[in-house]
Amino acid sequence: MSTHRDVSIVITCFDYGRFLAEAVASALGQDGGSPEVIVVDDGSTDPDTLTALDALPGEAQVLRRANGGPARARNTGAAAATGELLLMLDADDRLAPDALAAMRQPLDADPGLGFAYGRTRCFGAMSGELAFPPYDPYKLLYRSLVSVTSLVRREAFEAVGGFDPDVPGYEDWDFYLSLLEAGWEGRRVDRVTLHYRRHDRSAFTADRADYRRRWRALRAKHAALYARREELARRSEAGALERAVYRGFWGPRPVPARLEQAAYRILLR
Repeated sequence: MSTHRDVSIVITCFDYGRFLAEAVASALGQDGGSPEVIVVDDGSTDPDTLTALDALPGEAQVLRRANGGPARARNTGAAAATGELLLMLDADDRLAPDALAAMRQPLDADPGLGFAYGRTRCFGAMSGELAFPPYDPYKLLYRSLVSVTSLVRREAFEAVGGFDPDVPGYEDWDFYLSLLEAGWEGRRVDRVTLHYRRHDRSAFTADRADYRRRWRALRAKHAALYARREELARRSEAGALERAVYRGFWGPRPVPARLEQAAYRILLR
């Protein structure tokens, strides 16, 4: 019997049928047994994607909805899920075989922990491991440290209403800020749990010109949380200089996108 009976993995798909079977296989093939797997088709129109959806194994439940974006698709899947632990996975990414086993350990050990996540390894147009730091509530104010693919308690997910569709492009960062605001925090496990596919033209580049406007919107939405930054600074393991880097660089991101992309290539190892 699966040790992950209490886990539901929600895989959202919009015209990514060429990758979907890999994502589903990585979810069903977890060490310790398969979790519940729900695939949400977010209004795909690509014929190959529709064919791929029909060809999925019977263990994967398929939900179809009109196109509404990833936040609504994830919320749709979460509403249909039965697990007490939820994980979101994009259709072009893959889970490491031991991802659930690794991420659930801190949650089982600490009932007050809201979510757990691991390290991310890129493949495709860019390869290597993303060198993001461990979870730090102060750093989270200025940088999106956690991918959407974390293992989160349903209680925490529902406490913040899931993903906000009115924050397109940064709904995952907004989600973790909302959790922090509600008193739920996370922990990074020292294991690669997510294999993240980098495409030739990433969302990072496409969204770059609009970043500052969106970050201002995040700060306005979570004004009460940002007002607590001194309290969060006292809880941070970062020294004064490192905190200044987060406030002055990672927050406003003053350099052109191409230079920041170059920095990411250095950070990938």
